[in-house]
Amino acid sequence: MRGPLGAVIGRYPSSDGVTQMGAIISHNRKCRDITVLFIFIAFWIAMIVNSSFGFNQGNPLRLTYGVDYKGNVCGDKHSDPNLSKLELRYWQNPNQVYQSGLKDSQFKLVDARTICLSECPIPSDDSLNWVCDYPDGDIRLSMKDWINRNYDYFEFLTPEMRNSSLQLQGPCYPVIFPSVNVYWSCQFIARPSNTSLKHWQQMGGVSINENIVIDKSIHKSINSRSAVLKRYMADMGKAWPVLIVCGGILPLFLSVIWLMLIRHFVAAMPWITVVLFNVLIISVTMFYYLKAGWIGNDAISPIIGEHDAYTNVFGREVTHLRAIAILMTFIMAVAILTSIAIVRRILMATSVLKARIALRYAVTIICLVLFAKLISDSNMSVCLTLESEMTVQQYFHYPSQSV
Repeated sequence: MRGPLGAVIGRYPSSDGVTQMGAIISHNRKCRDITVLFIFIAFWIAMIVNSSFGFNQGNPLRLTYGVDYKGNVCGDKHSDPNLSKLELRYWQNPNQVYQSGLKDSQFKLVDARTICLSECPIPSDDSLNWVCDYPDGDIRLSMKDWINRNYDYFEFLTPEMRNSSLQLQGPCYPVIFPSVNVYWSCQFIARPSNTSLKHWQQMGGVSINENIVIDKSIHKSINSRSAVLKRYMADMGKAWPVLIVCGGILPLFLSVIWLMLIRHFVAAMPWITVVLFNVLIISVTMFYYLKAGWIGNDAISPIIGEHDAYTNVFGREVTHLRAIAILMTFIMAVAILTSIAIVRRILMATSVLKARIALRYAVTIICLVLFAKLISDSNMSVCLTLESEMTVQQYFHYPSQSV
């Protein structure tokens, strides 16, 4: 019994179930929800304006690197001064960092004085190191000389500037705490250098807080949810060529190869596909276990570059990797059990594929035979036509000559 054809050719059934073949839907089609249409248009206009503003005014480096006391983004070659080789954010005043970590304090870490460096400074074993502001004003040094001097020009300061530096008011600040590069920010380690602290006290410097709060304050900022989200977005921005190739071009290419193989290896390809899928799931799961630190010693560390083996910093990304590893374990178990449970269906699918391929080849051969016969019949008809034409010409031509 045939159903209504309204969705196909514009007919609709009557109340008694009989299709009205003569009745065709002829009313004019138009957008009826005008309000939603205007909202949709306004949404895309806002998206275009927002994207234009982001491309023109935004700086993707802000997702990865911090800013200095001038508001420049670390690692930005277009800033003043040029910070293309200075990518690490360093907090110069340890007392400000300590104050930002107190519970009742109104002072925030974003308000603490920072500067961009090429590497995190460490205290000296026999003297007191300094990290001074960018050279300008009365300091006659180039940026290159400032970097080569390990950011230290304390000896060139006037007595007033030296006294201001001893009060932690700049332009130079002492290096009392060691620091490590944690996601492009120099995180303090709450183990002050006794030698540097002794020199600082002998020079008449103000008291410096040595509490572990100085460590936790920076770590809390680096490990916050917003900071982690920014790093994920920055990673996606850096990895867009890989995402395009591995997420678009390569799967398309492999799918074409898979279709070609399944045509020529009908019996083997379903099994090969299932086995490769399970191997891939197991490999990805083991990779997450490896990067989460549950297998081997190749776990992802928030610390960038070489560092002391006894220095350990925990990052929120490690927690995410462990959660994904647990999720992948569940997916792997489901995939393997499902593959075992559908063995019969795979055998059935293999037989169906064989039948379809055989039918396709049979149809192809029949078509080739019919096409050959059609060509043969066409040639025969052409020959018969030519022969009949020649016979007619002879019949009408030769008798006329005899007469």
